[in-house]
Amino acid sequence: MATILVSEVIADRGLDILRGAGHEVRVSLDLSPEELLQAVQDVHAIIIRSATKVTAEVIANAPHLIVVGRAGIGLDNVDVEAATKAGVMVVNAPQSNIISAAEHTMALLLSLSRQIPQAHASLTSGTWARSKFEGVELYGKTLGIVGLGRIGALVAQRALAFGMTLIAYDPYISQERAKKMGVELTSLAELVGSADFVTIHLPKSKETKGLIGKELLAQVKPGIRFVNAARGGIIDEDALYAAIVEGTVAGAALDVFETEPPTGSPLLTLDSVVVTPHLGASTEEAQNKAGITIAEQVQLALANEFVPFAVNVNAAEASPQVRPYLGLVEFLGQFISSLTGGLPASLEIEYQGELAHEDTRLLTLSVLKGIFSVGLNEPVSYVNAPQLATERGLEIRETTVANSLNFRNLVILRTPEHVVGGTLAGATGAEPRIVLVDGHWVEVPPSASMLAVRNFDQPGMIGVVGKVLGDGGYSIDSMAVSPRVDDGTALMLLSVSRPVSTEVIQVLESNAGIIYAKSVGSTPDVD
Repeated sequence: MATILVSEVIADRGLDILRGAGHEVRVSLDLSPEELLQAVQDVHAIIIRSATKVTAEVIANAPHLIVVGRAGIGLDNVDVEAATKAGVMVVNAPQSNIISAAEHTMALLLSLSRQIPQAHASLTSGTWARSKFEGVELYGKTLGIVGLGRIGALVAQRALAFGMTLIAYDPYISQERAKKMGVELTSLAELVGSADFVTIHLPKSKETKGLIGKELLAQVKPGIRFVNAARGGIIDEDALYAAIVEGTVAGAALDVFETEPPTGSPLLTLDSVVVTPHLGASTEEAQNKAGITIAEQVQLALANEFVPFAVNVNAAEASPQVRPYLGLVEFLGQFISSLTGGLPASLEIEYQGELAHEDTRLLTLSVLKGIFSVGLNEPVSYVNAPQLATERGLEIRETTVANSLNFRNLVILRTPEHVVGGTLAGATGAEPRIVLVDGHWVEVPPSASMLAVRNFDQPGMIGVVGKVLGDGGYSIDSMAVSPRVDDGTALMLLSVSRPVSTEVIQVLESNAGIIYAKSVGSTPDVD
């Protein structure tokens, strides 16, 4: 029997599952941070929603903790890294609210197009004003979907039934996959320039914060309308307010806000804005699904059984020969995804040397984790990585080569555009090294923030890169430069003090001698 702390309200059906399995379930709501530290000292599992913060301090204060369960999708309030270091499994319920969120998006679309909330308020106040609330049809209109993940795909299905034309921006969806969904992929600028309605289905991250901002709003099709039932902060609310007041944007429907509740937001003063208080997952069905799913996941974790929605996994299943390469190949996946700037059409993973004789399936999963962790900014596990690859149309091919001429073992990733390779080296033979980038042989340890620069081999290029980084306030921790290759190019691979911003990348790539500059290993800063 295990002791389970439930710090937020979940469906009774979920609690009944845990109690029925013989566990002690302690429901303690509205705990302060100090009370939470006391409450976790003897528990084996913690079940939360979005309000409870499971920090590194909380995890350190729970010596018996086996699993943290989040009854929902996001994990912003859980220190997953600290949990992993402590051997604590983190699980969530990623599919519990997707239907409810998609349906709420459609409700917002209809409310926005037909001014339903405004008409309701007018009539209940005693005014009969039919002519004031003339709407527009969804039929024949173009819907731009920003993010074609699970929820975005469900919205696409429903919008097709309304006779809408669908376009989408999602660099991690293949053209073939989008075509099967009846969606045409475009750039973000093309999307806002063509769409009548735009709906957002992205996680919030450094990369997506303020994505719909002043610059993009200046490029929109006049009369466009925005819907956001994803995360607050993806739309710059001040810029949206200004665009609506100016008349460029006809209206918006918002379920989420950068600050919640949005007290004092000028958007609340506009008649053309429909708002709801973060109701995307607020259905009886979604709450029941979340409670039941998380209870089932926690029960499996406590029984030391296979957990489908684990977002961190102990690598003990890997052989002693394979295990040391897990971190390296995940970084290689991040690296090639950063170089590509989106999901590649195909991926070849080649294992050379002694690894060719090992079971490398877990290594392949680690590669996929790395690839999707860059673009999705949502939890990716060994379990859901293959599903993500299938859903997003990524073709994967594994090959082996028994002999590696230069290394004991070498892992090479190839996409149609790029090639990266890595191995373990150093004095201990267990230190990860990036050794191959787009035909250039280098040797540099992976780091949290790196910059890859491919350039024409001409004098002064190292100085150009150094000056731009210095002007931007970046320190160079280490640097490797490849020799010139037959096509006349060279490559610099640098470890830097923090992720290089998109603005600095643009400055570098504006130099005629630079073929590309890519920030790899982390999400770029937003300057």
